[in-house]
Amino acid sequence: MTKKYQTDTINWNTILKFKNLLQIFVGSGLAVFAMKGFMIPNRFLDGGVTGISLLLHEITHINISIFVIVFNLPFIYLGYQKIGKTFAVQTTLAIVLLAIGLLYLNIQPVTTDKLLIAIFGGILIGAGVGLVIRSGGVIDGAEVIAVFTKRRTGFSNSEIIMLLNACIFSVAAIYLGLETAMYSLITYYAATRATDYIVDGIEQYTAINIISAQHDKVKDFIVNELGKGITVYKGERGYLPGSFNIKADCEIIVTIVTRLEINQIQEAVLAIDPKAFIYIQSINEATGGILKSKGHAK
Repeated sequence: MTKKYQTDTINWNTILKFKNLLQIFVGSGLAVFAMKGFMIPNRFLDGGVTGISLLLHEITHINISIFVIVFNLPFIYLGYQKIGKTFAVQTTLAIVLLAIGLLYLNIQPVTTDKLLIAIFGGILIGAGVGLVIRSGGVIDGAEVIAVFTKRRTGFSNSEIIMLLNACIFSVAAIYLGLETAMYSLITYYAATRATDYIVDGIEQYTAINIISAQHDKVKDFIVNELGKGITVYKGERGYLPGSFNIKADCEIIVTIVTRLEINQIQEAVLAIDPKAFIYIQSINEATGGILKSKGHAK
């Protein structure tokens, strides 16, 4: 390994660590602002461990920072065991910052309009959660327990979290009133959408599958003009109602793109072959090949 390569690696690691720390601080700050400026003064809840902490704070009037730390400790340990040390350290930092902010920062309620509280409170806390996730940690232990429980129950992460949140909002309806529980559901929905957008953004990877009689021209356009990698599957097309026995060999072209590139490729392929069949699939993650890292120029 050359000295220049070592220096470049060290510089990149330093930048990455600084970026992660900045995202943790900003994400925790947004969560504190959402909770103290919108949710706590109006008794609105979120889902997960944060929702449980808010609910118990309203019922017992014990400082919410205590619940945030106590309920997340087991999940930090599980994260350390199942995911790794870096995850546990960054999660601990995010949760401690959240607890300190909730304990010491004095933020006046921003608005008394319930719909604005539900929407903007949810967006802000969701953005905060998303930034912490992008740093490699979490600010709510529910994500950890979902992964841990999935292996033992067979339920998906979404199903486990949905069950947990259903219990939270049911109890909220009993103790805080049905109206508050319903507004809290809006808060939770806004938070999850904001989190998804921050984590994936407009660069979320998408698989485009193309079946075209002009497959050579389509492949040439995607690879040589757009600079994308492709995978080609051999298949058969035909089997239509009224002509079931008519079939022909075909190539199924698959490429991975971001949301911003979908329309460009669709329009170009249909210009090459107006009868092309195109279907699009959302994917959770993609690495390797000639994919470029999110956040870099395509």
